[in-house]
Amino acid sequence: MSITSAPGTETPSAQVPEYPMTRAAGCPFDPPPALRALRDRAPVSRVRLWDGSTPWLVTRYEDVRALLADPRISSDSDLPHYPHLSPAQRERRRQSRTFINMDDPEHARLRRMVTATFSIRQVEALRPAIQKIVDTLIDAMLAGPGPVDLVQAFALPVPSLVICDLLGVPYADHGFFQANSRILITRTSTVEQAREATRQLLDYLDRQLGAKLAHPADDVLSTLARHVRAGELSRRAAAGMGMLLLTAGHETTANMIALGTLALLRHPDQLERLRASGDPKTVASAVEELLRYLTIVHGGRRRVALADIEVGGVTIRTGEGVVLANDAANRDPEAFPDPDRLDLDRNPRHHVAFGFGVHQCLGQPLARVELQVVYSTLYRRIPTLRLAVGLDEIPFKHDGSVYGVYELPVTW
Repeated sequence: MSITSAPGTETPSAQVPEYPMTRAAGCPFDPPPALRALRDRAPVSRVRLWDGSTPWLVTRYEDVRALLADPRISSDSDLPHYPHLSPAQRERRRQSRTFINMDDPEHARLRRMVTATFSIRQVEALRPAIQKIVDTLIDAMLAGPGPVDLVQAFALPVPSLVICDLLGVPYADHGFFQANSRILITRTSTVEQAREATRQLLDYLDRQLGAKLAHPADDVLSTLARHVRAGELSRRAAAGMGMLLLTAGHETTANMIALGTLALLRHPDQLERLRASGDPKTVASAVEELLRYLTIVHGGRRRVALADIEVGGVTIRTGEGVVLANDAANRDPEAFPDPDRLDLDRNPRHHVAFGFGVHQCLGQPLARVELQVVYSTLYRRIPTLRLAVGLDEIPFKHDGSVYGVYELPVTW
């Protein structure tokens, strides 16, 4: 392999595989075979991204978890050789850089502004309201004609209604922000599409912040508005944080609801075990296993080395890009025995679906409660729920930074 002057920009050879990799036909829930093969034979190795760069890909659970907690690994997306997922993602981060792509202390300072809203205690207090949303949407499905697309009728509305209420954003605008969010998380979106979607979302959140500055309420945007008023945050940065929370707050959970339902329908023994159990601990454990098994953030966690780091017998040099493959890590047999089996009796709480370390997902307590309510309610209330089409007719989000399905036709 020939080497150029800048780290992480080696001229790729025929032996350097492209990343992300392709899933096997007929195996929509499993990581790509080539990714699993790398974990087994070369757990720290070069891969080639869309821009020709060749960052390091780390695939073993122990290494991924260690690096996620290592302060010598940076999340700063402005650093040279940061391994952006796509041209669209790079453009979005140029326009709106948020705390998830910063390092401490600035990362911690900004994150603390919204941490309280997503604490376990605060989120648990939302459980009755989330239950009401779930029951109301199920009532509407049962009262209408079938089959229905579970994505549009249920999976998207549940987290969208919840995050809109938390942020103080009108749910009536859900079509607008869902469409623009979809552009931003699709790897095939153009730079122009990403630029326009980002602009529209930032302008929208800026208008919402303006309303909160004039008329504060008990919501996250009003909290951010207070920080703007105190001079601790620019109004544009506050809009960017609002955009991050709004986008992440509905996209990830919506995909987990739909893809998790599909996985359970394809594993009827596990679905029956979940449906028959009224034990909250069993439901909570099932949520963790589905998070591990599916790992919907399937493009890896992106980082840059701030120092030379020895990992798995390989030295990652200062300034080189690193991709931490959490989907491969969550299927590592060294961490999870028989990892390719969906087992709701497993206790996989140590998974890295939400990341690990200081940058682990801020909204994970909310996502857990939403999924616990959904998984404990939907299949109990609609015990005959089943697919209305064959598995080969379901459109999977292979082109997204968040994995899931575009549609899930179901009937009962």
